[in-house]
Amino acid sequence: MRWCSFRRSPVVENAPPQPMFRFTRTPIEPQALRAQLADPACGGYAAFEGWVRDSHEGRRVRRLEYEAFEALAVREGERILAEAIARFGVAHAACLHRVGELAIAELAVWVGVSAPHRAEAFEACRYIIDEVKHRLPIWKKEHYLSGDSGWVNCERCAAPAVHAAEVSAAPASVQHAHEHGH
Repeated sequence: MRWCSFRRSPVVENAPPQPMFRFTRTPIEPQALRAQLADPACGGYAAFEGWVRDSHEGRRVRRLEYEAFEALAVREGERILAEAIARFGVAHAACLHRVGELAIAELAVWVGVSAPHRAEAFEACRYIIDEVKHRLPIWKKEHYLSGDSGWVNCERCAAPAVHAAEVSAAPASVQHAHEHGH
């Protein structure tokens, strides 16, 4: 695997890039995050932005709250990013997730990937957001226009782990199947 040649640090020039997973209570600014992934040796960049929508399962949503077990989620988030870098051969990957209260249309999660080619960037970006939603202890509370509210939690966090060897041995069509569908 060849890393893109962007000079990340004057002290450690040849080290592989470090994946970056973080939480924030402030609005996400994609332009600044995208700039951190810029690399003259990478011809592909893909990003995913998850926005707060105004409805869910037929109910009108007024706002959201996110909570997370941050220490565990950051470690697992960085593991997901490292997996994507290794699995898809991308150069740089990052993910930022909001916690706290969010209004309709605010950016709740951002994923960005840069790679030598677009295909790997798209695949890695999709893998990262799907795994973040699947594996991280992040809970969402929806506040409805009716005045009701309800937690939509990380249902799969309590499920038994699937080992990488089991996943890679499965056919490609089922390697990444989740109940939310693709």
